[in-house]
Parts: sequence; C-alpha cells; structure tokens
Amino acid sequence: MRYVSTRGAAPPRDFEGVLLAGLAEDGGLFMPETWPVLTTAEWRALRGLPYPELAARILALFTGGQPDLATLRPLLAQAYAGFGHAAICPLVQLDPRVFALELFHGPTLAFKDMAMQALGLLFDTTLARRGERVTIVGATSGDTGSAAIEACRDRSAIDIVILHPDGRTSEVQRRQMTTVLSPNVANLAVAGSFDDCQDLVKAMFADAPFREEMRLAAVNSINWARVALQIPYYVAAALTLGAPDREVAFAVPTGNFGNVLAAWAARRMGLPIAQLIVASNRNDILTRFLAGNDMTVRTVEPSLSPSMDIQVSSNFERLLFELLGRDAAATAETMRRFRTEGRMPVPDAAWRTATEVFRGFALDDQGTLAEIARLHAASGYLADPHTAIGTAAAQAVPPVDPAIPIVVAATAHPAKFPDAVKRATGIAPPLPPRLADLYDRPERLTRLPAELDAVESFVRAHARRNAA
Repeated sequence: MRYVSTRGAAPPRDFEGVLLAGLAEDGGLFMPETWPVLTTAEWRALRGLPYPELAARILALFTGGQPDLATLRPLLAQAYAGFGHAAICPLVQLDPRVFALELFHGPTLAFKDMAMQALGLLFDTTLARRGERVTIVGATSGDTGSAAIEACRDRSAIDIVILHPDGRTSEVQRRQMTTVLSPNVANLAVAGSFDDCQDLVKAMFADAPFREEMRLAAVNSINWARVALQIPYYVAAALTLGAPDREVAFAVPTGNFGNVLAAWAARRMGLPIAQLIVASNRNDILTRFLAGNDMTVRTVEPSLSPSMDIQVSSNFERLLFELLGRDAAATAETMRRFRTEGRMPVPDAAWRTATEVFRGFALDDQGTLAEIARLHAASGYLADPHTAIGTAAAQAVPPVDPAIPIVVAATAHPAKFPDAVKRATGIAPPLPPRLADLYDRPERLTRLPAELDAVESFVRAHARRNAA
C-alpha cells in the first residue's frame, strides 16, 4: 500500500511514512494510491466482531503489512480498553428511522478519541522501533487537542504542542487540554480563529528547515492515519443495521471534513452507503457548496458548536482530488486559487458528482437549542450541540427511500457543553466521575498572537527543553 500527495509533487510513501509525515512536502494531503474494495461476502464476514478486532482488520487494509494484523490486534485492544462503554461505540435508536452512533465514550468524551487513542500507540510503536523522536504540532477547534494530548501525554519520544483559538472553545474543552501538566505537553491559545491556528500548523510544515529540525508530525486529520482509524466505526454501524444487504445513510456534524470523509472512504471501499449528510452550523461553507457550488470563504463566526466553527475544511482537498479524477495538477491549482481568491473554482461536473452522494444542511444557534429540546422531549436523549445539528439534518434531508436508516454521528458527550444543554432542556449534564474535578485542576497555557515566528520560537524552545 503506497500513498500519494493530492498535489503530486511529493514522493510516494508507505503507511509508516505517512503516519510520521502528516502533511506532504508540497502542501498536499496523502491518499491511498489504490483503494481496498471488499466483496459482499467479505463485508458479511466482519459482522459481529468485537470493535477492536473489526478496527484492526479495517486498518490492516491500509498499512501494507507494516504494521501487520498480528501487531495491530493487541494495539487496538489496548487503545479501546479504557473506554466507558463495553460496545465502544454503541448505537442508540432515537426514532423509527434515526440512530445515534455514540462516539464519545473515550477518555476525553469526544469522537476524536476513537482514532487518537490508537494513533498515539501507533506513534509510540513506530518511533520505538526506529529509535526516533518527533514533535507533534496540531490545531484544534475544541476536541482534537484534548484527544491528542491524552493520547500523547508522558510519551518519551513525543513532544506535543496544540494550538487552539483563544476564547473560542467551551470551558470543558479548554480545561481538558490545559490541565494536563505533563512536561511533554504544551498548549498555545492563539489570538484568532481555528482557521488561523490551522494555517499556522500548515505554515510550520511548509517551512522545510523548521520541519526537519523539529521532526514535525501531525495528529490532525491532515494525517491519513487519523482518517483510516475513523473508517471502522462507520463499518460497525452499517453492519449492525444490516449491511451489506441493506443500505444505510449517515448524518455527520462537520467542521474540518475528516469525519465525514472517513464515511465516504467506507463507501469507496464498497460499503452500501446511500447518502452522506454534511451537517454544519452558521459557518456553512460546505452547505453552500453542496447547494450551489459556492465554496466562498466568509468570516468565522463563534457558535454553540465550536468544533464546527471552520470556514476552510482541510480534508475537503482529499475529496476534491477524487472529484477531479485524481488530477494532482488540477487539485494543486484549485487549492492555490482558493487560498488566493477566497473561492474554490470546482468544475460543475465535479460538483454534480459530489451532490450525488453528499447533501448539506446548516443550523444556527437558536435552531440548535430547539433541536436539543425537541430530541429530549421526544426520546429522553440529551445531545450536545454538534450532535443535535446532526439529528436535525437527519430529519431535514433524509434519503428518499424510507427503508434506509440514518445514523447520526454523536460526536461529543453533552457534559462537554453543559451551558447549551441546560439552556435547551433545563438539565445540566454532569461530567463522568473520572472528570468530576476538572474545574478544580490547575491550568497551564501560553497566549500568543497568530504569528508564525512567535509560534515556531515557542515550539523550538519546548522541544529542545524536553530533549535536553
């Protein structure tokens, strides 16, 4: 299994090379050179497997034997051993047609744990075998940072620096990052939006001397291994509901496009997914694109669903590469124009291909609160704001065939957003016992402007201090 850059000017890599590199040297994102496609019989053979075994088998399709299935099995079992539900990612029925796929039973109560707990172990295993050390830099709109920190804390071969937009995460999201005082962990509160943080991370990777000096690695969904580790839970949900002998649809709260891209990848592998509903908040660039081929960047607006407060969805480049027939030159030029002009010129034929699978839906804060209240009144289910936008999307733009069930990716525990949930329902969801003292823990963070020199200087000092 080899991986190529969406922009075509970086050398191909194997899985371990992609794991450690993250972003390609040409600024593109790595994609499998060929897609593994399973037969109906092969999908059926995966039914009923414990989640760690299923995840190991799916991931092994993308590793090219390094690591092999025998290595992945105990690693994935360890990754999910600490989750708070025996099913790891249980399905909860909300109404006759809609199901919630709960992805928040990991240590930081968000879907990012599903990939990140395994990713940290993959890094550890690979670096130990190679005798190497890396510096992980990442940007977060709320949940990626805490999941990455939890996965990488106290690891001897990893330093990690996470950038988050100052004041634009929930208090629980911030504290889950800043109360981890491990010496290899650093948090930067950047004056700006998530897009500013993401641009800084990309700029560090584009700075070749700095990238080499720091041995930069990525845990954001720009890293293909993150996306690959998100595919199994879509497979698990579909198989539970009757695939491959029954079609399913997914509604996915979407910010950086990595989570819904993993669902698309499962479809590309042959899983019968009839429709993918991209659920957005007021930062609705993806909804506008799917409705009318309008991928125009606007100002990022804070919302009750901060993990989706994004205008530049990095992982869309991977889908664009596929929509353009894997034409790397065309992808690179389209992305160049997007960055310089603030609008992505997607050919109509490619856009129409996207709309055959993807539907868009956007909901503002008032609609989000109303949906949290409606869902609780109808089923007794407490949903966080992101999940509520997903359930509203499932109601608003379902597949035409009523026999197709819709699975909503429940991406965060409601206790991560207690203020919004209480406003909607009058109920303040408590944190699980393991996080009950979160508000009493001391915090550690550094505030910086959205300036590359300042951020690189901080990262360099952090890595050198720990390597000394």
